[in-house]
Amino acid sequence: MHKSKGITRLANPLYSRITTQPTLCIHKRYKSSSTIDGEHESTFKQKNLTETEQKESKRLPDAPILIDKLGIDLINSALYNKGTGYPHAERDRLRIRGLVPPRCMSMEDQIERIMKRYRSINDDISKNAFLTSLQDRNETLFYRILIDNVKEMTRIIYTPTVGKAAINFGHLYRKTRGMYFSTDDRGQMASMVYNWPEKKVDVIVVTDGSRILGLGDLGVHGMAIPIGKLALYVAGAGIHPKHVLPVTIDAGTNNPKLLKDPLYLGLQHNRITGAEYYTLIDEFIFAVRQRWPDALIQFEDFENANALPLLQKYRHSQLCFNDDIQGTGAVALSGLLCALRARDGSIDNFAKERIVCVGAGSAGLGVVKSLVMGMVKGGATEEEAHRNFWLVDKDGLLGINRETLANAQIPFARPEADTYPDKLSLLDTVKAVKPTILLGLSGVGGIFTEPVIREMSKHVERPIIFPMSNPDTSSECTAENAFEWTNGRALVATGTPFSPVVINGNTKIACQANNMFIFPGVGLGALLSKTPIITDSMFYEAAKALANKVSDKELKEGRVYPDISDIRNVSVSVAMAVINTAFNEGLATIKRPEDLEEFVRSNMYDPKYVPLIYPNGHGH
Repeated sequence: MHKSKGITRLANPLYSRITTQPTLCIHKRYKSSSTIDGEHESTFKQKNLTETEQKESKRLPDAPILIDKLGIDLINSALYNKGTGYPHAERDRLRIRGLVPPRCMSMEDQIERIMKRYRSINDDISKNAFLTSLQDRNETLFYRILIDNVKEMTRIIYTPTVGKAAINFGHLYRKTRGMYFSTDDRGQMASMVYNWPEKKVDVIVVTDGSRILGLGDLGVHGMAIPIGKLALYVAGAGIHPKHVLPVTIDAGTNNPKLLKDPLYLGLQHNRITGAEYYTLIDEFIFAVRQRWPDALIQFEDFENANALPLLQKYRHSQLCFNDDIQGTGAVALSGLLCALRARDGSIDNFAKERIVCVGAGSAGLGVVKSLVMGMVKGGATEEEAHRNFWLVDKDGLLGINRETLANAQIPFARPEADTYPDKLSLLDTVKAVKPTILLGLSGVGGIFTEPVIREMSKHVERPIIFPMSNPDTSSECTAENAFEWTNGRALVATGTPFSPVVINGNTKIACQANNMFIFPGVGLGALLSKTPIITDSMFYEAAKALANKVSDKELKEGRVYPDISDIRNVSVSVAMAVINTAFNEGLATIKRPEDLEEFVRSNMYDPKYVPLIYPNGHGH
């Protein structure tokens, strides 16, 4: 028996989860092996079992968890609370008899009660609040319901509803979740991280709230985004909820409404900038490295001026990525590869497409760079690939004579000043280019006007239109607009979910270009391979893996992404692609698994009630 403080899990023969929880080894088939922080986990020595023993092991009951709480403290622990689901033996053993209603309800009964209440709620923000309340009191039940109803609930947990939740964060705030680091905490962060109770953190999603979706600067109220993203990590890729940490860095806000709002939860001063800002981020990264050196950091919703510099600064020395740049790029690449298969039957002519991208900030540049990589992998040179893009920002087309070009924009600035002059309007750019693909990453709602889309459709039999900004108020056009103005001929994917559209009696579907298809699987693959960094090739292979999940039948229906209800299987494929790439690039620091798919699946959290034991005197 291995004893330590905290929570201990008995070994499950089929699982070696991402965990540092010490384990009691009660079966001869197990051998304890040390892991991070000097704790222990049980590893299943499958090679020592006969085939019969392996089959028998699959029928063993779930191993119990040793806990350090009793009575009302246990009920108030969202991670291990079962509500009305405690069996009678546990109620006595854990001192909760009389603290919950007398009838022991199954998880199925609890789910039925929750879903009836959920579906009786009429507005999305109230549904979001209802699910947040469930998460705050019973995480196991919350994640079971989310996983089983992911298609229905993703739009409530994340876009578009999370945007409304972020706007109203100060008014809806009930219970703390995650950590906040502010300008008042300078010099204290290395000690502050030890205020978080968990010794092991696998994934941190961090924002500074400066560019929340297409809503702008929401300051610390942007915390709704890391919380939502990590819920998708758990539901989509099986990262254990015990090992995730949402973080907001309060560097101030330039939002005048928040600076005057008495209910604003952050510091009411203007944003710090320059060296002062980067020193603040440096201190946070250093603090995380010291306590959780193997944690993955996902940068989320940082404003354009800082997003790419922060990624470039840390990506070669820290396990990290920026989802707005790299995740969006991989999702776009995958969707376009599928759109080309649906239109042409192959992707052979990818490097000959004419692509107008509206939005030349961090997200837009991340997407076009991913597409360039896809073209180069297909045999084009980088110079040839760059010629296929026309980038439009708030001032118009990017021409080489633009005085304010960022370094990352220069390769995409058009050199043909006579044909494609700088600051050419979007409509005139479409008239001049006759694009086959139109991408929207601007955050400007309605910028794909009817004249723009009708002009595009004059020259292309099946235009590919991806308005990828979210929430719905920031979408460059709606799915209905795209289909109606092309007479139903377009292949459409949107950043926010839209309902199917009926055109001339035919139902048209616009898939959501949801980053959830990429970031959970990339994170899982990076953690399992123990790669020290995440490379561009990993995202490229992740995009290909995602594209391969779309069937020919779905392509014929105009779908360019798989059904979101299949997200766990999608994440497995993406994680496998990342792990294989890590091995191919010499970055994986584990032994290559004999059965990679089983290895990935066996490390995914599956929410269900398991027996709980209080080890010190068994609750007496």
